[in-house]
Amino acid sequence: MRLDGLRLDVPTTVGPGRLTVAEAEDPVAVLWLGHGAGGGIEAVDLAALAAKLPALGVTVVRYEQPWRVAGKRVAARPATLDTAWLETALRVRELADGLPLVVGGRSAGARVACRTAASTGAAGVVCLAFPLHPPGTPEKSRLDELRQPSVPVLVLQGGRDPFGSASDLSAELGAADGIRVVEVPGADHGMKVAAAAPLRPAGVRELLIDTVAGFVRDLGQRR
Repeated sequence: MRLDGLRLDVPTTVGPGRLTVAEAEDPVAVLWLGHGAGGGIEAVDLAALAAKLPALGVTVVRYEQPWRVAGKRVAARPATLDTAWLETALRVRELADGLPLVVGGRSAGARVACRTAASTGAAGVVCLAFPLHPPGTPEKSRLDELRQPSVPVLVLQGGRDPFGSASDLSAELGAADGIRVVEVPGADHGMKVAAAAPLRPAGVRELLIDTVAGFVRDLGQRR
């Protein structure tokens, strides 16, 4: 049965979440992505990956957290986000049908994916705009969450992200094994670029698509 375009509501103990599937014709892996605290699955980076990765052999499943499905404006607490994600993992595994599962998300969704990577049996983690710290408070680092997965981690981080730039991340990580940081030149936390930035919006999308596709396909081909 073709799954492309499928929207599936999944019950959890904190309310129903929703999966939206963009299916590859002959996938080598499945990429499961969560959204951030300030938006949904229509975010620029999430939408670009869902639109383009299926043609490159990667099925993309985007997840809307229950608070978002319910129409609330304020994100749930981290523990609640983790609960909904973990309770949805079995359904995503069924959709993957034995293919390697790579988890990830943008901002808060990336944090969820990192914290739960072991429990979901992920083959890898993709972090888009990982919020290293709240803006202006670098002493409140969330680096421990980024280090939590024992599988390969890819981070795509804006060069001017107020939640921690790519250079900030690289400096804090040092030579951490298994974590690769790729800078998106001139991009902010929403992966938006100013007029004078080295990349235009189309170039940002191309960088995201090519980098994530290579990472996920490599993990898929290791099986």
